[in-house]
Amino acid sequence: MKANPLTPDTTPTAPSGWQRRDLFKLMAAASGVAGAVALPQPAAAAPAPMWVPAEMPRPAPATEGFVDVGGAKLWYWDTGGSGQPVIFMHAGSQSGAGWGYQQPAFAAAGFRAIGYSRRGYFRSEAGNPQEPGLASEDLNQLIKHLKLDKVHLVAIAHGAFFTLDFALVYPHKLRSLTIASSYLGIADSETDYLEANRRLRPKEFNALPVEFKELHPSYRAGNPEGMAAWIKLAKEASSGPRINAKRPFELTWARLESIKTPTLLMTGDGDLYTPPALLRMQASHMPHAEVVVVPEAGHCANWEQPAVFNQTVLGFLRRHAA
Repeated sequence: MKANPLTPDTTPTAPSGWQRRDLFKLMAAASGVAGAVALPQPAAAAPAPMWVPAEMPRPAPATEGFVDVGGAKLWYWDTGGSGQPVIFMHAGSQSGAGWGYQQPAFAAAGFRAIGYSRRGYFRSEAGNPQEPGLASEDLNQLIKHLKLDKVHLVAIAHGAFFTLDFALVYPHKLRSLTIASSYLGIADSETDYLEANRRLRPKEFNALPVEFKELHPSYRAGNPEGMAAWIKLAKEASSGPRINAKRPFELTWARLESIKTPTLLMTGDGDLYTPPALLRMQASHMPHAEVVVVPEAGHCANWEQPAVFNQTVLGFLRRHAA
């Protein structure tokens, strides 16, 4: 298990007037002693700002399209090119439009960046709620539609559930896995994990505002504009009933341990869903995984600390590009 070597040098936010381009339409003194000789004192350091903005970058050129997964058409965007494909798997509170900090950075680094919305999320059809399909198979249909070979998957929160399902069924189609801020959907039969999660999130937790549950207190206190932009994306992410995608089987510790794909496990130090202690519990069942805790981030390090998130993930992908 590798320790986190990174310390953020900027603390990002969405700046005033944050917007997405058309591609993402709806898409930063000494105490004085009498008679003492006064010695020169260093100038007082300026107080640190509450939060240092990180400007939302201009999106890279990309195409949009829809893939028919059987029962629904899913919206995706794709920067194209000959680089190794990286598919971003969104959280339950967001959609394929929520990767504004990552899309241009990964494209500029030479990767083919791809994002999409799962059934019922932004621009994607919900289909029949009684027949929600397997989210891992929907992902496989997207990969086939785009004629991709091996891919890197970068998943956050709920998106990691289906990423792990895909890794178990289609390991030969993967180069690497990045799992950020997810409690993974481990089966209730693993009672140690079940009880740990019950202690973390009592039943009253679900009634709290989504921004309280997912954004770090420092971000909420110091960055009202960034928080407002994140909430706007969350509201746009899903307008209808939630589609509860099926999974091919229960995810037990034994199944998790069987995944040998190079894996990066990440979380924020203030994540209420997956605090560092829970991440270490997960890592004990994935001993080959690299582990990184992002300082001053909650459940959404890709949004709250994009400079650190991007640097960490891109470094990992480069080491596993072969």
